[in-house]
Amino acid sequence: MTMQLEDRESAQAPPAQTVHVPAAGRRGRRAQKAAPYLLIALPVTLVVLALGYPLVQQLIMSFQQFGLAQQFGQPADWVGLDNYAEIATDPYFWLVLLRSLLFCFLCAGLTMLVGVALAVLMQHIWPAARLALQIGLVLAWATPTVAALTVWQLLVDQRNGLVNEVLTGLGLSGFQSFNWLHASPFTFWAVAGSVIVWASVPLVTLSTFAALTQVDPSLVEAAQLDGAGLRRQLASVVLPLVRPVILLLGILQIIWDLRVFTQIHVLQRAGGDATQTHLLGTYVYNTGIAGGDYGMASALAMVMLAVLLVITWRYVRQLGKQGDLA
Repeated sequence: MTMQLEDRESAQAPPAQTVHVPAAGRRGRRAQKAAPYLLIALPVTLVVLALGYPLVQQLIMSFQQFGLAQQFGQPADWVGLDNYAEIATDPYFWLVLLRSLLFCFLCAGLTMLVGVALAVLMQHIWPAARLALQIGLVLAWATPTVAALTVWQLLVDQRNGLVNEVLTGLGLSGFQSFNWLHASPFTFWAVAGSVIVWASVPLVTLSTFAALTQVDPSLVEAAQLDGAGLRRQLASVVLPLVRPVILLLGILQIIWDLRVFTQIHVLQRAGGDATQTHLLGTYVYNTGIAGGDYGMASALAMVMLAVLLVITWRYVRQLGKQGDLA
């Protein structure tokens, strides 16, 4: 009986038909699959044009003898690795490189230390004081670099500078008419480092504070119930949770401080000894733009890029393993 019913239903069922997908539907699915690639094509093209072409051109020039004559149309001579060999055998380049690395790590470390400390402080102060501190940081961040340098030059001015007035008033008579930018390379670096750290701290502080506000308060409360003090809470609970943000800020700060140029160049023109205060950025500028040896300057810039990649590669890989940049 059951078999008869099944046979009857099979006989009454309509024959299977091939489903024909409309051409418009296939085109829609193909467009949907291609949409991400089309969206990314424009920014990738712009990045290749804006960064790729100058980088390739700079790499080519680093293998050429490219001077002022080539700027007026004379063909450049291909010199191979001669520019790089000259850099490798130049003691002054190694001195500048060592000086740049020391200055970079010192400024980046000090910036991160002050920035993170201010971010933690902002979590534990009154809202009004926090708002005043945030406004001050934003104003410092928004101040143009040249304007900030002008203010700092007035502060350390040899004749009427506030710094000399305060130190002299404290009984340090040696700072009467003291020239901070020319007295010695160390005082020059003290002024330059202060300017760079002062301008960089706001970004680190505000970014770290934003990360700290995302930490689950229940984790901090649990640590407090376990008897952990403020230092232990920061070291064992809070800072490990925001570590990826701090690490990324540290990488950006190292990149920023290694290629610093404007601050050093302006302070050199204000009285600093350029020979004793060159960093990689000003050394490349002095060789290329001021000296007219664009081939050598391109080789120096490529070496500078390689140093930057070597320094930051391990940190970038570490972030990638944590999945933050994947």
